Amino acid sequence: MGAEQKILIVDDLVDNRFLLSQFLELLDWPYELAVNGKEAIDKLMEEPFALVFMDIEMPVMNGLETALKIRNEFPYPENKMPLIAITAHVGSEFEERIRRVGFDSFLSKPYSIDKIEATLKQWL
Repeated sequence: MGAEQKILIVDDLVDNRFLLSQFLELLDWPYELAVNGKEAIDKLMEEPFALVFMDIEMPVMNGLETALKIRNEFPYPENKMPLIAITAHVGSEFEERIRRVGFDSFLSKPYSIDKIEATLKQWL
């Protein structure tokens, strides 16, 4: 799949990062991990990623702030990579809010390998 097909997982909770990384390994997708939005921004500045799975509620820099920074400050085409929110929040008001800051879609927790695979097929 090449380096340009690497996935970035951004979540402050180790259990969530572990679960997502295990699903990506089973699906044969390379990935990197970040524990907050600041770390994600640093990684995104170092190398290209095909897609970002990102939690909303994190310390240091949350998912909403991070999405805005990517969409508004990164050059093309990096500012157009798919951003997928991973969250326990649901509802049309929440969905409208995350789309307004630049997320393309979201996965509600708990997520499964089927949801991850379907998301990857839809966006990549």
